[in-house]
Amino acid sequence: MIQSLLIANRGEIACRIIRTARDMGMRTIAVYSDADAKALHVREADEAVHIGPSAARESYLVGAKIIAAAKATKADAIHPGYGFLSENAEFAQAVMDAGLIWVGPNPASITAMGLKDAAKTLMAQAGVPVTPGYMGDNQDPAFLKERAAEIGYPILIKAVAGGGGKGMRKVEDAADFADALASCQREASASFGNAHVLIEKYIQRPRHIEVQVFGDTYGNIVHLFERDCSLQRRHQKVIEEAPAPGMDEATRAQLCAVAVKAAKAVDYVGAGTIEFIADASEGLRADRIWFMEMNTRLQVEHPVTEEITGVDLVEWQLRVASGEALPKQQGELGINGWAMEARLYAENPATGFLPSTGPLDHLEFPEELRIDTGVEQGGEVSPFYDPMVAKLIAWGETRDAAMDRLRDGIDGTEVWPVKTNAGFLGRLLDLDDFGLGDVDTGLIAREVDNLVHPSEPEPEELAEAAALLCASPGDGPVSAILGFRLNAPPRAEARLLDDAGNLYVVAFDEIEADAPTADVLAFADGFARRYVLDEPRGSGHSAASDGAILSPMPGRIIAVDVAVGDIVTKGQKLVTLEAMKMEHSLTAPFDGVVAELNAETGGQVQVEALLVRIEGVA
Repeated sequence: MIQSLLIANRGEIACRIIRTARDMGMRTIAVYSDADAKALHVREADEAVHIGPSAARESYLVGAKIIAAAKATKADAIHPGYGFLSENAEFAQAVMDAGLIWVGPNPASITAMGLKDAAKTLMAQAGVPVTPGYMGDNQDPAFLKERAAEIGYPILIKAVAGGGGKGMRKVEDAADFADALASCQREASASFGNAHVLIEKYIQRPRHIEVQVFGDTYGNIVHLFERDCSLQRRHQKVIEEAPAPGMDEATRAQLCAVAVKAAKAVDYVGAGTIEFIADASEGLRADRIWFMEMNTRLQVEHPVTEEITGVDLVEWQLRVASGEALPKQQGELGINGWAMEARLYAENPATGFLPSTGPLDHLEFPEELRIDTGVEQGGEVSPFYDPMVAKLIAWGETRDAAMDRLRDGIDGTEVWPVKTNAGFLGRLLDLDDFGLGDVDTGLIAREVDNLVHPSEPEPEELAEAAALLCASPGDGPVSAILGFRLNAPPRAEARLLDDAGNLYVVAFDEIEADAPTADVLAFADGFARRYVLDEPRGSGHSAASDGAILSPMPGRIIAVDVAVGDIVTKGQKLVTLEAMKMEHSLTAPFDGVVAELNAETGGQVQVEALLVRIEGVA
């Protein structure tokens, strides 16, 4: 059995692995960058090694530094987590060549399934059904456009080395193909160092269903049933559940058997996920479910599988890597209840889901949920990495019970001052279609306008905030109304400002605080607000012009599509910014003329830097 384990990852991933390894009696070793010097995973490990600057490409993605750290700390094994280097065959081989145990699949399996086009070809040869498309080597844009026309729009362009929704574009019309292809290739090259793409038919009512598989070195391969990951935004999973709603036993048996066949085709060892796309226009049918790709790692959403099977998948990984056989065979595995997972991100849905980074001055999670996180109160969300705060996982005997528990847990989650998608998640769970299990990958896009707007505060919330902010009525922002009232406390009125600049005039009856507080934090339905008293302000205060296009976050300019003097229309793309490993298009807020341009391709910009200024046309 492994005695000491180095985790080549960070955040909640590292914390999750440390938890199981510690329970198994293993010594744990963390690695960290400059930005993570005070991170939770560093403190939870028995030992930690600094491996470089904050940027992942200079620290967490440098395999030689990680192997050197393992040897220096006398680790027996390296667990890559489920990101960064987890699907890097060269790194896996280097770990093994260094005399260390690699907690993951064989490098040959990673290579076989690492490129989407080659993987689909291999699966087709093995008798696994695959989606229609083009997966060839010819990457000439004109040739690819011809193949797209043959397949028929809409189509999906996907980076063959991609993952996590990066390097992926849906194209509805041939006129948009060239721009989408170029953007996809740039993002793929930046994220994976490989601009090669494939093209496949876009399924109109797609369901994203994946099957957890697990193999050992003795030739045993089992499945641990399916997960539904259809609730997605920009191809990023938001809410996952297990089992899949609407899946009958016959379809489940056939789908899981196909997944095992796929794993056997590459002699798979360890935890892996076979991902399928289903056409849900006629419900879930085995003959309308196709192989998409195989992820040769443990997935972020693995907790829902653990909750319904009672299996610790990280423990299985460590046992198989230590040379043991699978702890259970297929007949010993079954489904118990229902589980749901929501990904709590530091992002602001009201501003187009832009990442929200900074300190976590207030952080509180509900006790009734399983929480997988890599942060804590007093920590921070770094701009250098994925802005996930936590995974909120609920189990119930039925789907409705799990859903209700998750909804209550989201309501009880408190994060400040970082903005989160908690309110957005709660509204997703409240959708009628989701409640009925009638889900597909386009559900969020269709309902997004109803999901992202901030909620209005309840009168009770405002009254409580006013009472806490005011020790006694007086002059200025607080004034007495009517003063003395027979058989009733005096009524006061306060002018409150929230963090978004909204003004509320609030009447309240009781002063609940002995002394006024400077501000009040309020949490309701997943939304957070900070209230202060409205103070008189001079006339010099002014907001930026509506025509000022500011950088929403630090990043690099990768495309400038306008010049000073150009006439633009509302919604026209002006500048493309690369940040948080994703591309963000900044568009014109109204018809006008480009009056000022401060963006150059390749340039680095800071948050709120003025990039473009648009003036309206008289």
